[in-house]
Amino acid sequence: MAERSEEVKLLGMWASPFSRRVEIALTLKGVPYEFSEQDIANKSPLLLQSNPVHKMIPVLLHNGKPISESLVILEYIDDTWQNNPILPQDPYHRAMARFWARFVDEQIYVTAMKVVGKVGEERDVAVEATRDLLKLLEKELVGKNFLGGERLGFVDIVATLVAFWLMRTEEVVGVKVVPVEMFPEIHRWVENLLDVDVIKKCIPPEDEHLNYIKARMDSLKLKSVQ
Repeated sequence: MAERSEEVKLLGMWASPFSRRVEIALTLKGVPYEFSEQDIANKSPLLLQSNPVHKMIPVLLHNGKPISESLVILEYIDDTWQNNPILPQDPYHRAMARFWARFVDEQIYVTAMKVVGKVGEERDVAVEATRDLLKLLEKELVGKNFLGGERLGFVDIVATLVAFWLMRTEEVVGVKVVPVEMFPEIHRWVENLLDVDVIKKCIPPEDEHLNYIKARMDSLKLKSVQ
């Protein structure tokens, strides 16, 4: 088990859901860390040196040793600082948590990004495809306060991507991907998340975040017509 005095540094970006989930885990564990804001358009030598394979954030530096990819980092944090566990102890439930975390990143996120990148009928198709995936998450939340059960866990931390990125993007895109009448359990879960102090501390400020999302979308639209 690591000591609190050890050096912990996070290379991240304030608006990234992948970076923020690492901050949530570190904060939940009470691990002091240094946050190093990275410019993803002009990557620093430290980032390129620390993650030479993907050259992406987030990267956790623990006593100078780099760990890359947010899901890997979350498990590393849970193994290293064992207080306030975020993964279940039971092997089956741990496997299920990993399954749903990958489902969020590899299915929901990838499909939802098409909502941002498409227009017209193509966007409509992407919205329906995203909703079909979210219906599976909705079913998982029935009878639970959190995806991890009765308290915040691994899948909840990963799925903040849905709560505070996808659902905020709706306001900018002008399309309700997650309407409350279709997804009451997801909306109830988001309210539960907002009751957790660690979540409130670690999610980006809404107004600033919306401005960033809009500017990012405008930049992508400009590049697509050049």
